[in-house]
Amino acid sequence: MRLRTSFRYSLYAAFAALLLTGAGWLVADWQKDVAGDEIWQHIAANMLMVHGGIAMLALLLVGALIPVHLRRSWRSGKNLVSGSVMAAFNAVLIVTAFGLYYLGSEAVRPWMSWIHLGVGFSLALMFPLHIWLGRREQR
Repeated sequence: MRLRTSFRYSLYAAFAALLLTGAGWLVADWQKDVAGDEIWQHIAANMLMVHGGIAMLALLLVGALIPVHLRRSWRSGKNLVSGSVMAAFNAVLIVTAFGLYYLGSEAVRPWMSWIHLGVGFSLALMFPLHIWLGRREQR
């Protein structure tokens, strides 16, 4: 179920940018508490803004994966376990991102944040594994 090269590289770029901006935000958020400099607050805000913009692009790309990759792979029975994990991780990221952006509850926000961070960084590990398993299955 190999994707077109341009589409595949767009996905790789979007997920890499999400990982980098998410990690960048995390570092800046920690630094603003430690260093107390206002510059870290600005960096964290900018990282979050860029992360959100790239996430919107990633939503379009993941949505486009459904008919061209997920449905075909599901029907052929290939790479089902890692593909299901990838889909579930992306769904959790979408729900937690929505919760972080739109829910103002201070009781829920820390939980949403930690779940989003954990699943996001786990997805960064799962993504190359899913690709490797899929390519191994092709041979």
